[in-house]
Amino acid sequence: MTERCEVPRENATTDEVRRILTTARTVAVVGLSDKPERASYRVAAYLKAHGYRVIPVNPNIGGVLCQKAYPSLRELPEVVDIVDIFRRPEAVPEIVEAAIARRARVIWMQEGIVHNAAAERARAAGLSVVMNKCLMKEHQKMLARAEGHP
Repeated sequence: MTERCEVPRENATTDEVRRILTTARTVAVVGLSDKPERASYRVAAYLKAHGYRVIPVNPNIGGVLCQKAYPSLRELPEVVDIVDIFRRPEAVPEIVEAAIARRARVIWMQEGIVHNAAAERARAAGLSVVMNKCLMKEHQKMLARAEGHP
């Protein structure tokens, strides 16, 4: 079976990524693992260490990084700024629909994750979209040394 590999047709600009990183405070990490060796754990731990409120979204764990985990975005008790996705591309459309329903501001698909149709749906609903970029790496590149910023 051949795996379909998408390339982002449209992606956030550097200025838009910088704006997202400087204005966001709350990040729901969908697919966050409780295993420290996993990328999702490392990224979430980094974000938390840099002042972001991290909300784990994973139906298979009770909590991680001293935070209660929620089974899905629909069960979150609050609105989040960024929905950071660590799931396979085929799971993205459902996550985007839940993010729209929960009034999130940004869909962020981690490195290797691209879903153009879901991105178009999110943009049509007024959300910003970043695809195929690591939230931690972008923060390190743009803001890690900035004074007074998470």
